[in-house]
Amino acid sequence: MLMITSFDNPRMAQAFVDYMATQGITLTIRHAGPRCDIWLADTSAQERTREELARFMANPHDPRYMAASWQTGHTGSGLQYRRYPFLATLRNKAGPFTLLIMAVCIVVWLLMQWVGNQQMMLWLAWPWDDSVRFELWRYFSHALLHFSVLHITFNLLWWWYLGGPLEKRLGSGKLFVITVISALLSGYVQHKFSGAWFGGLSGVVYALMGYCWLRGERDPECGIHMPRGLMAFAIVWLIAGWFDLFGLSIANAAHASGLAVGLAMAFADTLHVRKRT
Repeated sequence: MLMITSFDNPRMAQAFVDYMATQGITLTIRHAGPRCDIWLADTSAQERTREELARFMANPHDPRYMAASWQTGHTGSGLQYRRYPFLATLRNKAGPFTLLIMAVCIVVWLLMQWVGNQQMMLWLAWPWDDSVRFELWRYFSHALLHFSVLHITFNLLWWWYLGGPLEKRLGSGKLFVITVISALLSGYVQHKFSGAWFGGLSGVVYALMGYCWLRGERDPECGIHMPRGLMAFAIVWLIAGWFDLFGLSIANAAHASGLAVGLAMAFADTLHVRKRT
């Protein structure tokens, strides 16, 4: 037998093997770790096989190769795809603090469906007068309140996407500090703008956006980053919220102040990096 080539992509390997079968040439796939080696039994067909391989590599997405897979593919081909279970992916890309906040937000949201938004806000909202100003949890627990499926889904996806890698790379302590400071300061600013009746993790999320983006820009080796395109989207969303373009009730002051907190913390954390450079 003669080894013809190797593929890193198992789907491409199978497509080529299936196509060659329609041409009367039998190839065999042998898995060598992540690689798929292609072997030819009939060495007299070597020249033709290599010619077809060159055509295949020039345009592997040609419909004729997919059609060949439909025509000759079978369940015993040995081709396997990795599975990515939802919960396993969730855990692998997030640390304990990230997952804890997600779980608490979900529990609070479920309780809001049970006892009502008003009652949960009476327990967790920012202090609205002097009678509750010493209930210290309120200065942070407002971030756990969400008022719709879209609201909680949007915030938790961003929290997991940004907070998970940050916690994995920089530790739970760093994420905890960013969360506490941004929840406190964004809540304070929003309270000054709109009163105590607000909620959501978005002030913290915007802090993470600002932190991850600027930290990545100033210290690329830290392993933390946020694509510039996503950062631009966040700014556009922030501006649109200020001008009420979506007709939604958005905590714009919390977003802006959270972003400022994240940028300031990233700047402070990278001062030594810039000086060293």
